[in-house]
Amino acid sequence: MASGRRKAQHDDHEEHIDESWLVSYADMMTLLVALFMVLFSISSVNVSKFEDLQRSLSNAFSGRVLPGGKGIQPAGGSDATASNIIKTPAASSIKPSDSGDAGTKDAAGKAEEARFKKDKEAVDEAVRERGLGGKIRTRISRRGLEVRLLTDDLLFASGSAVVLPAGGGLLRDIGMVLRAERSHPVVVEGHTDDVPIATVQYPTNWELSAARATGVVRVLAGAGVARTRLTAQGRADLDGIAANATEAGRALNRRVEILLPRQIVRSRAASRTGGSAQSEGFDAGVRPASPTIRPDATEASK
Repeated sequence: MASGRRKAQHDDHEEHIDESWLVSYADMMTLLVALFMVLFSISSVNVSKFEDLQRSLSNAFSGRVLPGGKGIQPAGGSDATASNIIKTPAASSIKPSDSGDAGTKDAAGKAEEARFKKDKEAVDEAVRERGLGGKIRTRISRRGLEVRLLTDDLLFASGSAVVLPAGGGLLRDIGMVLRAERSHPVVVEGHTDDVPIATVQYPTNWELSAARATGVVRVLAGAGVARTRLTAQGRADLDGIAANATEAGRALNRRVEILLPRQIVRSRAASRTGGSAQSEGFDAGVRPASPTIRPDATEASK
């Protein structure tokens, strides 16, 4: 009897097998179905429904409110409301800042030209007093007042950016002229020939030309030229004015140029009648080639 009862209990236990794993399995299947539904929904987009959703979200986040009193806009997020807030100025009300009277501009241009001539004469006088006429050239061009200084045996020793005493005195004289002028910025450009340099201090001609321009700027600042007016630029051998095939040509390319750029744009008629042959070239009869100063064979032979 006892053995029979034990056998019956054992049979009942086998009928109630643990099936808790079905819960995890069902959850996994549900998640997989949801995942595939999401993947299917984003794989094919209904353009019209997407645009409707976009407009609805735009209206919802742009302050759209339910209809109310007269003070409430009925279409808060519409383009019409935006057009009531942002007004585009009429084209006729926009005027350029330099849209002055042509006569006034020409008068200002003549005054600037007269100032350039006065400064050019002052620089030329300083050059004559020091007997350096073969090393310095000045001109008034379309760019402005330009002063070109050849560096050999005047401003720098070979491969150096330290201003020599003779060149320092001349630069201080030029600085006094520029200090009295006051109204124009002063751009100093350093130029070299195409012979490469490879020292620890100057790995390339870029560093050498920039250092030489900076050295000139320091002397001009020491002479009283406002630092805010001064700019130093290194141009290496990019803007040569003569061929580098000969030593004479390379000597012309080793130079520093000081520029006072024009600030008044004159009319073409006034520019044609206001200039002179001398103001267009470093010497009378020398034809300027471009905004970058490039003399012809007449000057290169000097």
